[in-house]
This record gives sequence, C-alpha cells and structure tokens, in this order.
Amino acid sequence: MKEQLQPIHLQATRPVRALLVGNPNSGKTSIFNGLTGARQRVGNYPGVTVEKREGKFRVEAEEVHIRDLPGTYSLSWYSPEEKIATRELMSGDHDVAVVVVDSTVLRRSLNFVLQVLQTQTRVVLCLNMADEAYRSGQRIDVPQLGRLLGMDVVETTASNGHGLDRLKSVIVRAAGTPPRQPAPEVAAVLEDTRSFLEHVDHPEDDEGELLNRTRRFAITIDGIMAQVTLNPARPDARIISRRLDTVLAHRTLGLPIFLAVMYAVFWMTFSLGEAPIGWIDSGVGWLQNAITTHWPGSPDSLLLSLLVDGIIAGVGGVLVFLPNIVLLFLGLSFMEDTGYMARAAYLMDRFLSRVGLHGKSFLPLVTGFGCSIPGVMATRTIENERDRLATMLVLPLMSCGARLPIWMLLIPALFAPALRAPMMWGVYIFGIALALGLSLLLRGTLLRGETTPFVLEMPPYRLPSRQAVLGRALERSGAYLRKAGTVILGISILLWAVTTFPRPTSYQVDRDVAAGAQLSSEQIQGQRAAEDLRFSLAGRLGTALEPAFRPLGFDWRIVTASIGAFAAKEVFVSQMSIVYALGEDGQEGDLRQLISRDYSPRVGLALIIFLLVGTPCMATVAVVRRESGSWRWAWGQFFGLTALAYVLAMTAYGVGGLFT
Repeated sequence: MKEQLQPIHLQATRPVRALLVGNPNSGKTSIFNGLTGARQRVGNYPGVTVEKREGKFRVEAEEVHIRDLPGTYSLSWYSPEEKIATRELMSGDHDVAVVVVDSTVLRRSLNFVLQVLQTQTRVVLCLNMADEAYRSGQRIDVPQLGRLLGMDVVETTASNGHGLDRLKSVIVRAAGTPPRQPAPEVAAVLEDTRSFLEHVDHPEDDEGELLNRTRRFAITIDGIMAQVTLNPARPDARIISRRLDTVLAHRTLGLPIFLAVMYAVFWMTFSLGEAPIGWIDSGVGWLQNAITTHWPGSPDSLLLSLLVDGIIAGVGGVLVFLPNIVLLFLGLSFMEDTGYMARAAYLMDRFLSRVGLHGKSFLPLVTGFGCSIPGVMATRTIENERDRLATMLVLPLMSCGARLPIWMLLIPALFAPALRAPMMWGVYIFGIALALGLSLLLRGTLLRGETTPFVLEMPPYRLPSRQAVLGRALERSGAYLRKAGTVILGISILLWAVTTFPRPTSYQVDRDVAAGAQLSSEQIQGQRAAEDLRFSLAGRLGTALEPAFRPLGFDWRIVTASIGAFAAKEVFVSQMSIVYALGEDGQEGDLRQLISRDYSPRVGLALIIFLLVGTPCMATVAVVRRESGSWRWAWGQFFGLTALAYVLAMTAYGVGGLFT
C-alpha cells in the first residue's frame, strides 16, 4: 500500500530551496524539465563557464525554487563541476537535495548518494528510469532502502512523467521536517570519512583518505544491496547494448561508423536548413528593401544606413544561422540521449590525448567545420576547464563554412585548374594539423596541468523522448541567440560606424562624369562606394597598415577587406567587390579576373593562410568571451592567432618568392 503524503506547509515566507544532483546519464535533466516545465532559466556560475539552470514549481500553496547542479560522478576536485556541486551542497543555502540515480545501476550510484549524505543535508532519493529496471527483472525494497539511508525514496520515469507529482510532494515534505538519521552502520561510515570533503581544494593531501573512503563505502554498499534487493536484474538485461557495442564501439570499425553518422548529421543540418536559411535571408533582404523604399527622408540618411546596414544586417547575420543551429543541436541531442555520444568520446580519446586534448574535444572540433559558434558552445560537454579552453582556443582553425566563399573566389582566380582541388583539400588538412600542434603546445605551457581522468560510463542504448530532445535543442539554440545576438548587434553597429565615417564631401567620380566620362549609374554608384570606403576610418586604417602587411604581399585593398571580414568571414568577398568599384551587384567572374590581374599565386597562398588562421570573426570572439568567462582568453585567442597567421603568411610569401 502506498504511503499517503500530506505536504507540510512551511511557516517561512520564502519559497522552498532545492538542489538537484546526480551522475551524468541518470536522467537528471529530464527530471528537472519535468518538474519545472517552461519556468526555468539558464546561466553560468559566477567566475566559471559551468552552466547552471534554475527553475520553479508549485505544490499546492508552496513554491519550490530548484537549481540543477552539474552532473558529476563524485564530490571531489577533478573538475569545476565537482567543486561546484560539493560547495553548493556544503553551503547550507538550501532546504533539501534531490539525488537522481539510474535505477538500473543502483549499486554504482549508491557511492555518490553516500557522498551527498556526508554533506549533512536533507536528501530525497529519486530512483529514475524505474521502468527500465522493472523490465530487466530488478525489484528493490524501496521502503527498506529509505530506512537504511535515512531519506525518502521515490521511483520515477522521467520520459513519461511517472512519479513526478509524488516527487514534488516529497520534496516539500522533506524540506519542512527534521533530517532523518540513516541506519547506525551507515551513519558510522559517513562520520568516519566525512573529513575528506573538507579538503576539496587540496587533493594531494587526501589520497589516503580517498582510498579509505572508497573501501569502506564499497563494504557498506554491499551490505545495503544485500538488504534491499528482492530480485536482481537478469544477466542479459543489457545484452542488446553489448551486441551493438561490438560494432559501434569496435576498435577498428567504430571510428569510420562514427564519421559516417556525423556526416549524416551535418548533411541533415545543411540540407534541411538550406530552405529556412533562404527564407530568413530573403526576409532580411525584403525588410531592408522595404525600409529603404518607404523611407520618408533622404536615401543618403545616416539613420537609414544605421538601421539597414548596421542593426538589421547585424541581427540578420545572427538569425540566418539559426536553422542550422537548431538542426545541429537536434541531431547532437538525439545522439547524446541514445547513449551513442559516450561511445564517440571513447573512440577518440586515445588519439586526441596524445596532442593534449580530451576525447570529448572531437565533437566541437568537427562542429567547427560548419561554424565556430556552435563548436565553441559544444565544448560545454568537456568537464575539465583546461581541456575545454584548449579546445576552444584552437577551434577557429577548423575551416568554417563562412570561409568557403573566400576559397571559391581566391583559388580559381589565382591557381591553375590542376591545383585547385589539392589547394582546397590542403586548406582543411593544414587547419587540422595546426590545431593539433597548437593544442599540444597550449597544454604544455599556458594550460599546463593534470589531465582529467577520462571517466566514462557506457549507458545502455535507449530511445530518447521527443520532448527531451526537442527541449534541449531549443534551450541551446536560445542560448546561442542570447549570448551571440546582443554582442554581435553592438559590434555590427561599431563596424558600420568605422566603414561609414568620416564621409567625403565630394567624389572624384562626379568630377570625371562632369569632365565627360561615360559611366552607367551602377558604375557611378560603385565608384562612390569605393571612395566612401577608402575615405572611411576602415579605409584609412587599411591604407595606414599597408606598409606593415607588404611582407605578406598585401596592399590596402586586401587589408581593408580583411578588416571588414572581422564581422563575418564571407564579408571579405563583398568588401573586395566594393574596393574594386563593382558594388554588391558586381559579377563574381569579373572580380576573379581583376584579382588574377593584380595578384600572384604566392600572394593568394599567403592570403589564404592568413584568413584561415588569423582574425576569428566577431561572433567567435563574443562567444569565446561568454563561454570562457573572460575577455582575456577571447582577445588572447584573437591576437595570438592573428600574430601566428602573420608569421605563417609571411613565410609562405617568402618561400613562394624562391620559385617565381
């Protein structure tokens, strides 16, 4: 007979404060989403890049504020997530902690439960994935488990919402009653080993205590399981997962299969995203044309230019990537929730660890070939801060899709047909090789430190819930808009200003026309645009910087276009069009001919290297600052890669001169 719960209404005026903790892959996120629904917000912990989520729900008259702590395997020192979880639990700034465990691996999960009990907080145990445990034949004496541990225990299945209403009531009841004491044999072990948590910042002093705690916990857990196991899981309960792993996690076949899966994800991302991207792009263009056409004032109005070329273009530049972002995160969320992403990290760790990266670095690096922004955001899956920073800092070396228009312009214009395919292939290979070399250098110098143990659980394959996959994808996509959009808007306005001011009072093209030059209106408009750019701060800066870039073979045209490419790499093409007085409607073929006329292949090689390695776009700078929590890393990456690009491009230009 089920226990009838009567929620106890707290006398305090403040809401109930709860923490949600648990191991990765325990379904903690699904529990959080099920409890809070849409009433949640996402941010970062102060001073670190670890994501935190907060939400709330009501149980009759009581309001509960719940914080979802980062998933960890232990309360220890190895990662920022573990430190945060430990400090939050030991702070006392909460009424109850809800520990979510995977019911199918209860024995292993109890180790973490005992560690949480050592923090002397009120605890509610959530046995999630109860349906899978029942299907495997496992039966647990839930009341006896609660008596031994001194806490309320609730069985849930987050995928269908089973047990969540009961969990809400138990949270409120536990927060309003005195803490319960575990069984004497459990309490004694907890008290004897509790001092381990007090030295979380000094692991070198606690290796002996860690070993002692591990041994005593193992004995205690064996005793608990012996008393609460009514029927163990069948030995073949995970046989399907094991059979799949013989192929999907195979030492030889596993990596090619994963690459094929990722190819399918990217194919879906770009193929299905092509149409909505076109809609958004057309919508932005329509809005710009509509405002320009119906503008009541002068078409040369600075306010109109700011609105159309600055604000709308800046926001549109962010929105146009949104379909790709949503589709990519849908694919990644599906892979994560099925358990396949854990296999991918396992497959890649052996290779990447040799160059100072973590197995989980592989996915962000691959994502960077599409766009650096979601690639940087995907580094959130990397627990260790040094590993995450190393991945984040080298990620722009993956040749993103925004650079493709540049390669399609420069390579056909400056290289013979027989060299075009090898050049394109070489661009990508060079970026990958340079990223791996730099990561090894960073982990041996600026980011020197212990490598995080690659503790990896192979969860069983499971079919994820549609709500969980969609919710996670939308949450990450919303973070993309919040974290990149506002900053990009500000920088877009700044770039508009430096390419607009100061403005010339007269134009040479007008004097040429007055002297009898026969030019079309489009040519006149293009010439004026070129003169505007040359006279602007960006144009003057390009002219002023030309002597510094002569060792690379660059003139003021290339330097000015490179400054504009800081907004977005593909802007380089349109900036070169303006410089050559073709305007935005200039024919690409004409631009290639002009570039072929004015520049040599050695200049093209130096320029390709410079644009590949240097000057990450403003969106990447903004997102790296947000994700790293510091402008120091963002600008360090920008200037460091730009300096490296300068040296490499100058070397390429110099070596190229030996063969011409």
